[in-house]
Amino acid sequence: MTPGQDTYGAKKTLDVNGKKYSYYSLKAVSEKIGDVSRLPFSLKVLLENLLRFEDGRTVRTGDIDAFGDWLKNDGDNKVEIAYRPARVLMQDFTGVPAVVDLAAMRDAMKNLGNDAEKINPLAPVDLVIDHSVMVDYFGTPQSFAKNVEVEYERNRERYTFLKWGQGAFDNFRVVPPGTGICHQVNLEYLAQTVWTADKDGETYAYPDTLVGTDSHTTMVNGLSVLGWGVGGIEAEAAMLGQPVSMLIPEVIGFKMTGKLPEGATATDLVLTVTQMLREKSVVGKFVEFYGPGLDNLTLEDQATISNMAPEYGATCGFFPVDSETLKYLKATGRDADRIALVEAYAKEQGMFRTTDTPDPVFTDTLELNLDDVRPSIAGPKRPQDRLLLEDGPKGFAKALDKEYGKADEASKRVEVKGEDFDLGHGDVVVAAITSCTNTSNPSVLIAAGLLARKANELGMKVKPWVKTSLAPGSQVVTDYLERAGLQDDLDALGFDLVGYGCTTCIGNTGPLPEPISNAINENDLAVASVLSGNRNFEGRISQDVRANFLASPPLVVAYALAGSMNVNLTTDPLGKDKDGNDVYMKDLWPSNQEIAEVVRGAVTPEMFASRYGDVFKGDERWAEIPAGGSETYSWPESTYVANPPYFEGMDAEPKPVDNIAGAGILALFGESITTDHISPAGAIKADSPAGLYLQEHQVPIREFNSYGSRRGNHEVMMRGTFANIRIKNQMVPGTEGGVTIYAPTGEEMPIYDAAMKYKADGTPLVVFAGEQYGTGSSRDWAAKGTILLGVKAVIAQSFERIHRSNLVGMGVLPLQFKEGDSWKSLGLTGKEKVSIDGIDTLEPQQTLTAKITMEDGTEKSVELLARIDTADELDYFRHGGILHYVIRKLAA
Repeated sequence: MTPGQDTYGAKKTLDVNGKKYSYYSLKAVSEKIGDVSRLPFSLKVLLENLLRFEDGRTVRTGDIDAFGDWLKNDGDNKVEIAYRPARVLMQDFTGVPAVVDLAAMRDAMKNLGNDAEKINPLAPVDLVIDHSVMVDYFGTPQSFAKNVEVEYERNRERYTFLKWGQGAFDNFRVVPPGTGICHQVNLEYLAQTVWTADKDGETYAYPDTLVGTDSHTTMVNGLSVLGWGVGGIEAEAAMLGQPVSMLIPEVIGFKMTGKLPEGATATDLVLTVTQMLREKSVVGKFVEFYGPGLDNLTLEDQATISNMAPEYGATCGFFPVDSETLKYLKATGRDADRIALVEAYAKEQGMFRTTDTPDPVFTDTLELNLDDVRPSIAGPKRPQDRLLLEDGPKGFAKALDKEYGKADEASKRVEVKGEDFDLGHGDVVVAAITSCTNTSNPSVLIAAGLLARKANELGMKVKPWVKTSLAPGSQVVTDYLERAGLQDDLDALGFDLVGYGCTTCIGNTGPLPEPISNAINENDLAVASVLSGNRNFEGRISQDVRANFLASPPLVVAYALAGSMNVNLTTDPLGKDKDGNDVYMKDLWPSNQEIAEVVRGAVTPEMFASRYGDVFKGDERWAEIPAGGSETYSWPESTYVANPPYFEGMDAEPKPVDNIAGAGILALFGESITTDHISPAGAIKADSPAGLYLQEHQVPIREFNSYGSRRGNHEVMMRGTFANIRIKNQMVPGTEGGVTIYAPTGEEMPIYDAAMKYKADGTPLVVFAGEQYGTGSSRDWAAKGTILLGVKAVIAQSFERIHRSNLVGMGVLPLQFKEGDSWKSLGLTGKEKVSIDGIDTLEPQQTLTAKITMEDGTEKSVELLARIDTADELDYFRHGGILHYVIRKLAA
């Protein structure tokens, strides 16, 4: 960190247990800009950041004064600020392409005749390998070992590359495979709540902040660490010393009162909060939780809520420091001096919440009485589509009718060849305890284990068509489940450990048993998955599964026993005991007191200290991988990692930006197109452009691995962009998958093939879409793939925050229709030509006019808002992207 010029005289000294820390005082700045004590706690973190980095250039006094104005304007003062997070967090799916870009930037720097080692992280970076393990093996004690073995076989090229990066770059650490999910490792170990750094003989204390290359970076806001997901390109800029350009956000206060009732879990609370905030519309805003109900939540409950911020659409869901924060830091084995610093610093800065703390001033508020939370699930395809548990069968029946058009065959059952059971619509074929959202919370995992124990005592079995799995977020989970004796009970029902990673929640479900897969596909069955995850978008979980439902870990076990979404878990029997008697969920469900007692006895600080004592070492497989260490990468022949073409022909100065003339339309999309639809994810189909490319490079189908594992190879990824099996391009009505019309001939073909034809013709491309374009994970490849396909602009009714930023970061122009306009209102079919002037003289938030030449030669005009929101973003766009901007700045 580089301290600023301190115009406000805010730099002070704090003494904690005899050690002195320099810090920037919010009390001191209050004397200059007005009392900021009632700022939302999350904005106090941003204000401190600006105080610390005030330099008169990127951070000016007016930016700091604006926080006082924010309070005077009742939570609305859209001033652009430059924010510098303390550190960067990555997972391997998004981290590998980020490190690929850094390696390519070193090559580009060298080609400009400059020092390659100027490309080096200036902020600490941690990369946790958690997204690569797939559930190939399940339901046996050997599942974990076999899955890890296959993981190393599949991913050795990627892991070799990451080990090179660990040796080549400063400030870059890698947490090896088999350790845990990055957000849970962050919560349990990496995060400190108050960060420290030494500079010029002083130790500075300041709030722990970060950006991460995964949208669920937000989990750590439960520990009062301000963080959110960004694209890999934004993260790379942050680690290279560039500030995150943002507007002072609106902050929505979410007041909580009461206490969770008997039978309700943190997952039920999260699904309720997600539904409420989606209805409130909080996209691009901070959410901050307050009120007396916080006194009745554990920190793990808070982290569970914070983790779902991308699902409710907010930038983050922040909880202030309080006594529960200190309790958690102690319980997870943090250093005693650090805990003392957190308490002293937070209290000195007015960042410590107590029951008596006055409510902050918010832009707007909403309220939930925790007493009203009831058991819930969400599905079949969006996290905000919450259903009360008793309405599960009705919800599936509605989807069977409206989504899948199969209401007339609701009772259909089909034979499964070679098995002694049949299958029907609504059968649960995947039951997965997975993802950071819930596996970071001992209460719901212990509840799942206790429910399994009672089921075992009654002699119950999981239905034979259910693929079961347990993928904890950290090794500590295994420790406390084993200490409580509950892992044996989960194992007995098939919930054996399959790996420490995201697995099913990100589509690494692995294949279903072949007879079951064949029965589903040959009979077009609409079967279901139930997972304790955060995402259930179409086509994400498994290509065999249409309906996906989010549920708490104990409900995952209950649905595995019931085997069907058509079973009402609140009234119908889940199965029979060993004597043939019906067993109901009330017979199995543990009480809140029972859960709490087991948690208290099973989870100890020593577990965290032991597991994280040597967290960067890894197992013997990791040790065997050569480390490398050269300043630039040698780029061996690989279908996993390749040198991307972004910097080919790059000059020391940027070329003028061109207007768009005579662009073709690559796709017309409807509402809520997610980055899961846009960005390649999940399995690679053999007959897809990416599958054909791999086969041309002698990769057998059984070794395709997933798109996520091949994110370091642009050739694979650009072929998979817009290729999700459930994406619907309205240029080809009635179809699903990545197809389009090549307008010059009217031929239907894969989107990639059409894009390459347009490229050969020298024709630029645009994409049209409806509202909420780009919701979902912070997938940098949704933007990278878009630019590599030749798309110059995306024109939508509204954008999700991260994806809009990523498009700008890759040099793609996001344009937004004015209220009431859409591609549908223009009557577009996709065979039109689009021209847009004014891009060469663009300013932030400028209105441009698009001229559309219709098929019959007539012209229509429509006004569009350029969603380049800040001056910094305009610089990035003019340079062709943020990476080009950074290289030129460093080279200069």
